[in-house]
Amino acid sequence: MITLVFATNNPNKQQEVQAKVGAAFKVLSLADINCTHDIAETGLTLDENASIKSRYVFNNYQLNCFGDDTGLEIEALDNQPGVYSARYSGTRDSEKNIDLVLQKLTGITNRNARFRTVISLIINSKEYIFEGIVNGAIRHQRSGTGGFGYDAIFEPNGYDITFAEMVLKEKNKISHRGLAMQKLILFLQQL
Repeated sequence: MITLVFATNNPNKQQEVQAKVGAAFKVLSLADINCTHDIAETGLTLDENASIKSRYVFNNYQLNCFGDDTGLEIEALDNQPGVYSARYSGTRDSEKNIDLVLQKLTGITNRNARFRTVISLIINSKEYIFEGIVNGAIRHQRSGTGGFGYDAIFEPNGYDITFAEMVLKEKNKISHRGLAMQKLILFLQQL
């Protein structure tokens, strides 16, 4: 069985990914390899940040690994917050980030948005990139208590509920991270 380190300190991401991969391969956390370093996301794109995370683990621990970065891209806000989604309000406080998005969208009827995840996999010293995108719209107010980040205001196309109102299994079938992970899983099954 293939073992990979997921280069994240975010327990919500870890839970989503573990639920998605099931028994396909073994996923270790940074804590499992005694990595306590907070890997700085200094890239200007999602691709760069995903690569920074996976390269950090590979270069320092010589383990097969993957890192990801996700952005919420809102059409009416010139695709903001994008790469700055996790700290859009100047903090990592999800509630403040949501408040800022809703404030900026006040009076705007175009609520089109998309979540985009990029995964950088390093296996056998080679890097591979996978992307997942889900289109949807930003709600006018929060709805639901599940998920994390912007899930309470993001309604995927074809649904009348937000990600925060979905059970994890349902979200993982259609979400940006779920789609990118599915591509990674299919790739690993072909090795």
